[in-house]
Amino acid sequence: MNKKIELGVINTLKVSRVSEPGIYLCSLENEEVLLPNCYVSSSMQIGTEIEVFIYTDSEDRIVATTLKPYAMKNDFAALEVVDSTKFGAFLDMGLPKDLLVPKNRQKSTFQIGNLKVVKIVEDEKTHRLIGTEKFVLEKFPEDLKKNDEVEILLYMKTPLGFKVIVNNKYEGLIYHNEIFEQINVANRRRAFVKYIRDDGKIDISLQKIGVKKSNDNPEKILEILEANNAQMNFTYKSDPEDIKQNFSMSKKAFKAALTKLLEEKKIELLEDSIKLKV
Repeated sequence: MNKKIELGVINTLKVSRVSEPGIYLCSLENEEVLLPNCYVSSSMQIGTEIEVFIYTDSEDRIVATTLKPYAMKNDFAALEVVDSTKFGAFLDMGLPKDLLVPKNRQKSTFQIGNLKVVKIVEDEKTHRLIGTEKFVLEKFPEDLKKNDEVEILLYMKTPLGFKVIVNNKYEGLIYHNEIFEQINVANRRRAFVKYIRDDGKIDISLQKIGVKKSNDNPEKILEILEANNAQMNFTYKSDPEDIKQNFSMSKKAFKAALTKLLEEKKIELLEDSIKLKV
């Protein structure tokens, strides 16, 4: 049970009293917060401990909800823009109240329908949860080493590669020439530590170091051909980027796989396409 009520995270609180708008929950220090009637169930009796998320409502009053937001305070998240105004943009975080990203906390253009990577923080002046694109990531991770599996969130595309947030904390990079599948900003996935550089940043690999990529194989090509009416406009001379986008593999791996499939007589190589053999 929480000693104090904490904004922006899940709190364990006790039902202390019932009122017309809902039930009041209290912490060990007897701080109280309202859980509105729409979240109250018959199992919530006085003395019951329940888990709730704490945020502020449209009138900036602290309030509890049993809903679980998409992300919490100090988390990085990719959230959809649902409204844009002169003073800021609003992002859907899975609650009745959307998350404001003030203009002075934005670094890019916010358009309705876009996914934006932001950090959720508590505004020091208003004590509300807000989103920000202006954040600093940690370096020199002492808890990570080469080949460790990590969670990454892609947040920026650069000439070198994709900048990523590693384990909701550290700064990392995936180089373009080491990407053999379609990835985009706002994607969240598992990856591996390739190298920790002298500047404290982390080089990230989408595959475990020293392990052959499971998608670089002939069966992958057969599956994709079957899903595309058994024929596609690809040959040994196809563009590497087109190969990567359609088959999630490098041109070298694609050519090796084609050769094996031709030797096994599973495909035909035409002038400008490959075709499954019947």
